[in-house]
Amino acid sequence: MLADFLLIAINGLVWAMAVFLVASGLTLIFGILHILNFSHGGFVMIGAYLAFTAMQLLTGSVGIAAFLGIAALCAVAVAGMGFVIDRVVFKRLKGVDDSYSLIATYAVLLLSEGAVKSVWGPNFESVYPPEGLGGALFLGDLFLPSYALFVIGAGLAVFLVLDWWLHRTASGKIMKSVALDPWMASILGINVNAIFTTAVVAGFALAGLAGGLLAPNQSLSPMMGGSYIIQAFGVIIVGGIGNVRGAFLAAILLGLIDAFGTVFVPQFPGIFFFIAVAVIILFRPQGLLSGIR
Repeated sequence: MLADFLLIAINGLVWAMAVFLVASGLTLIFGILHILNFSHGGFVMIGAYLAFTAMQLLTGSVGIAAFLGIAALCAVAVAGMGFVIDRVVFKRLKGVDDSYSLIATYAVLLLSEGAVKSVWGPNFESVYPPEGLGGALFLGDLFLPSYALFVIGAGLAVFLVLDWWLHRTASGKIMKSVALDPWMASILGINVNAIFTTAVVAGFALAGLAGGLLAPNQSLSPMMGGSYIIQAFGVIIVGGIGNVRGAFLAAILLGLIDAFGTVFVPQFPGIFFFIAVAVIILFRPQGLLSGIR
């Protein structure tokens, strides 16, 4: 009984950390620019396809170190795309109505899906876990897939690094000050436009990293850009829009609720996620933790 309970909890944590990996960059961009980047899922998808291509090009099995290196390269590549998107799209969205931002970023999502179809085709692709993460760890009656534990560790590591950057470094504190009051920050001599660009590039880098790390977790298709985006939006809304710590806590809470709900009510898989989001927003519309932190 205890082993079953722990297995359900671990499955919930795997879901939570996978969604947080996607939501972290989305949270950062909204917290600084106040733009709901609907195209974020498309660049997670591009990161996953880039990882797929890199692993196809490597001969033989790919080890954990090489896999992490590939994910880092995916982050760099998608960060470069983010720089271009910032110049071409996001710079034009400052001061406009939120509806225009949603339309513009949704159009970018459609472009990313079209680009993936043109380059990789419409067929489903798959990525095998790297060597060393394809097995499982047995603790008594508890069966723990190695890759699932890796996803949990990756999500925790990204949260700790992002939290440390925002709270313990000068650049992170400057970024938070710009998010709170860009006009006052500019008066104090801070280059607000450079901070905005840094936030976008960092957010896209996190999207590419998430795609690279999660590529073995799912089938790749040109439609996967939307597979995580709804859950990611739910996490950042429940956590408090723009709050990284809130998003992390919300991901864990929603992941556990969804995992246990699906086990006990298997007729309605995934419905408890939406119920939990609705109930939490009803009683705490500002989210678990409000504002960028």
